[in-house]
Formats: sequence, C-alpha cells, structure tokens
Amino acid sequence: MTLGTVLRGLAAALLALAAGGTAAQGALRDFDHARTGYPLTGQHTNQRCESCHVDGIFKGTPRDCASCHTAGARWARGNTVKTQNHLPTTQACDACHTTQSYVGARFSHVGLAPGSCLGCHNGAIASGKSAGHLVTSASCDSCHRSSAWSPATGFDHASVLPGTCATCHNGSRATGKNAQHVPVGSQSCDACHRPTGHWAPARFHAAVVVTTNCASCHNGSYNGAVGRPATPIHSGATACESCHQSTSNWSSAKVDHATFTAATNCASCHNGSTATGKNPTHVPVGASNCSNCHRVSTWKPSTYNHTQGIVANQCASCHSGAYPPADGRNAAHIPYQTLAGVAITNCDSCHKAGYASWTPARFHSAVSISTQCASCHNGSYPPAVGKPNTSTHAGVTVCESCHKSASSWSAVSFAHSAANAVGTGSCDTCHNGSTATGKPAAHIPVTTGPTKCDSCHKSQSSWSSATTMNHSVVTASSCKSCHSGSYVSQGATGALAKPANHIPEATQLLNGAAMDCNACHRSSTSWTSLAMNHNASLGGGAGWCKGCHQSGTAYAGSMERKALTHQKKSPPAIDCSESGCHRPLGNKGAAYSKWD
Repeated sequence: MTLGTVLRGLAAALLALAAGGTAAQGALRDFDHARTGYPLTGQHTNQRCESCHVDGIFKGTPRDCASCHTAGARWARGNTVKTQNHLPTTQACDACHTTQSYVGARFSHVGLAPGSCLGCHNGAIASGKSAGHLVTSASCDSCHRSSAWSPATGFDHASVLPGTCATCHNGSRATGKNAQHVPVGSQSCDACHRPTGHWAPARFHAAVVVTTNCASCHNGSYNGAVGRPATPIHSGATACESCHQSTSNWSSAKVDHATFTAATNCASCHNGSTATGKNPTHVPVGASNCSNCHRVSTWKPSTYNHTQGIVANQCASCHSGAYPPADGRNAAHIPYQTLAGVAITNCDSCHKAGYASWTPARFHSAVSISTQCASCHNGSYPPAVGKPNTSTHAGVTVCESCHKSASSWSAVSFAHSAANAVGTGSCDTCHNGSTATGKPAAHIPVTTGPTKCDSCHKSQSSWSSATTMNHSVVTASSCKSCHSGSYVSQGATGALAKPANHIPEATQLLNGAAMDCNACHRSSTSWTSLAMNHNASLGGGAGWCKGCHQSGTAYAGSMERKALTHQKKSPPAIDCSESGCHRPLGNKGAAYSKWD
C-alpha cells in the first residue's frame, strides 16, 4: 500500500466527518491509524483528527511530543505544554511521560552526570536537603541513590578526618554515645567504631591494649562490658585480670589448673569458702585428695567408680544412706538380718554385680532358705511379693506350704484339704472369681449359694471336663433361662436350645410365650420324651390350630396336617377348631387328642 493510498483514505474519512452523519463516524472507526506508521495510544485515541491535522493537511504532521507540547508551537494550541519550572532536561517528553497521563512522570536518572543532583534537588524544582541535614558539600549521590532517596547509606567516611566523629555523631544529627557507654574519656569514636564498616558493635579491646584496670568498665554498669558475678570466688576480687587472661573471651576465664599435679592439695582452695569444697554428705574418703575422683575440667559429677580403691565387704561404710549419691538400704529393704541361719555380713552378699550394677540384687541366688518366707514376703518389702488379700490366703502364715520354689513364686501346688474336697459343697468359698477361679461368663445362670459347684463338677483335677449336669439343683429356675442358646460352651454339649423347626408355641398357642419347656418335655434325662400341651388353646385367635396343623408346615413332631379346605364349609373355615369342625370349639373328635 502506498502513502498516497493511505492519505486518500484518511482524506475521505475527514470529508465524511465534515459532512456529518452515521456513515462518517463509521468511516473513522474503521480507519486504522497504525497504517500511517503512527499508532494512536492513550489520550491520543480520544482526540479529533483536526486537532493534529490542521487545515486538513496530512503530510508533514509532526510525530514528536515537543511540536505539540511546547508553548508557542503551531500545533500546541490548547494542549498541555512544558511549564516554566520544568526540570531542565533535553530528553524527549516520552522519556518520562506517557500518552496515558501527562502527570505522574517517572524521571529516569540514567545518564545523569555524577554530582549534578543539586541542579534539580534544590528544594524548588525537586526535594532538597532538610534543615537537619549533615553539613556537607558532597554531592547528593555520594550517599543517596536515585532508586531510593532514603535512607542514605552511602556516606563515605573516607574523607572524614580522624577524631572528628562527634561533629555528627552527637545524638542529634547522627547516633551518639548513650548513658551506658563505657567511660572512654577523650577517646574519639573511631578508636573503637569503624567508620567504613559497622558502627556497632564496637571493638574496644581490638583497638586499645589494656591489661589492667578491667573493673573500671567490667562492673556491670556499662552495656557490653560484663561485670563480675555474685559468687563467693569473686567476693572481694578487684583485679579481673588475675584470672581473666584474655580480652577476646571474657566468659571462659578460670583458674589455670594446668600446673597442678597429683601432689597439689586441692583442699587448699576447694575448702568451701575460696572454692567449692566437700559438702557434709560427702562419702568418707579420709585423706584422699580431691583429684582422685574429681577432674579440674569437670568438677561434678565425680568419676568415682570404685577403681580408685578396691572395696570388699565394706560397702556399708558409704552405702549407709548418709552419703548420697551412694545409695543406702532404704526402709523397704528386706529384713535379712532377722532371718535365722542367714549369714549376710555386707551388701555384696546379694549385690553380686558390685558397683557396676548395684540393682537388682538376687537374695535367693546367694542364700539358700526354705522357711520363714513370710518374714519378707508380706507386702512390706517390694519387690518381695506378699500374699494377696483373698480368703484363700486369710490367716495363712506359712507360704512354703504351697509355694515350693524360690525361683518360681507363682508356680504353686494347692492341696485341697478333706474339708474342701469334692462333695463337701464348699467350692464357692474360694472359687468366687476373686480368691480363686470362679464361674466363667458362659456358665449357665445358677443361683450362687444354694447351688453348689460339686453338684455337677465331680473332679478337682478335671474341673471342666468331668461334669454331669444335675437338674435337681436348678429346679427353682426355668428351663428357658439356660436352654436359650447362650450357654452351649460348657461341658460336653452345653445347655442346648430348641431346634430351628420347633413348633412356634410362643405365637400359636394361647399364652404360649409364658410357657416353659417342661410344659411338654417332662424329663431332663430324655429330652425327646414329651407330651404335647396345647395350653387350653381354643383356636380361631385364642391360639391357632393351623399354625402347626395346616398343610405345608414342617415343624418337628408327628402331628396331622391338612388344608383348611379339606371339608367344604360355608362360610369357609378360618381355623381347625370352630363351629361345625373340630373340638374344642367344634363337635368332632376329642379336644387335643382325637380329630374325629
């Protein structure tokens, strides 16, 4: 497309606009100004064509900002123009401004000559130095950055004369000494603070050599200068440097024990006043030197492990309870000294592992004893197990009558006396679930007391298997209380429940739900020997004959079964027993024993 074609198209659009009308507006909207090589953006898209194309002249229309936005220019007319107090710059307008909005310009400092900041940052054209600014003739960009005016971080102290820090660092213009500053007299700040590095922390000892007078600063009154702690060893001490040998590591000071030997009398200092000494409960060591057990690198805990002096049959000299941490015999220790025939002279008679493993001790491993068990096994001397609080053990004082082994206390052999033999009815005196094993949860529900265990259980050695059910002792209970299907795990077969094809007596007989098994089953030894009990059922709702006697039922028994329609009747029969049919409500046969 040629320039002539574009200009003719634009001229046609302007002529159409001059003529007015919808067609003209459509023509302007359809014209793509980017085809001229100058796309319209931002606020330019809202301007009328003649704002730029003066007198309908297209050729030569300027494309630079200054031709339209400079006061007095031909194309300026009512446009926004550069003000009289505009920053002095030769850059094009669009270097800072955009067609979106003339205001909010973003000045690019790129390319500005160093040291030229004051040309604009003079308080008139742009922000300048505040009234409290440091007195300096340096250019703004010596400290400030065009990317972030504040805080200023680039102040070059290189040109500051030594000893003149306080000119600025006086607490007003810049940070000065606080009230807790160490007393440095007339020393200049830069003697400790490094002007070209970090102001804090200062390094006094790195700049000043001091080997005496430490307490002038190290008295707890000045920040960063540690004072002496309130300990006895520091009480009255005024010359820190007698122990604190290094100004670079104040807290690691200690008396130099390196020159001490095994011949050094530790107690000359470690006497409880000058330095830590033995406390009143220290084990009796006689004249032994502290260094036999204690180390100068770590005073506590001591390293005594009995190798410093072999101790045999003298344990109680220390292990009496008076010298912790040397454990003594506690109040619950077994009273071995009261046992006849037990010759124990010292701790290591039972504590065989010695100092390497003081507990547990093994009394029975060291001493053979077969009597007097209750002297220790009474519950007062754990871990010596005492007898449990059960009726079986009530009044028992001789443990060894049942407990035959000291190595397996719980393996007992209980001998039932003749008074407690099977047949005496005394089983539940002990076998109640607490004193000795009682009835399991699946046992049939029998009345405790009147019903005795040995009524059914016939052997103490085969308690569970040697069982014969004795119904004579449960006559006070209903059959259903056991024969419900819940108690089938005891004995050979358990208390069997009625089979699945049992007649539905609960729903088909009159008051059948209240009937017990023995209404029909007359013998506990022969369950299948029975005589049917209809419980005075009449039929027709007062019990139902057809519930069992109708064709199609398959309940156990040899009852006769027929359909209700086996004889024609009007109205049709609803049950076997009714008027005109079988007794008891009809006139045929004999009630409950003969149909016809």
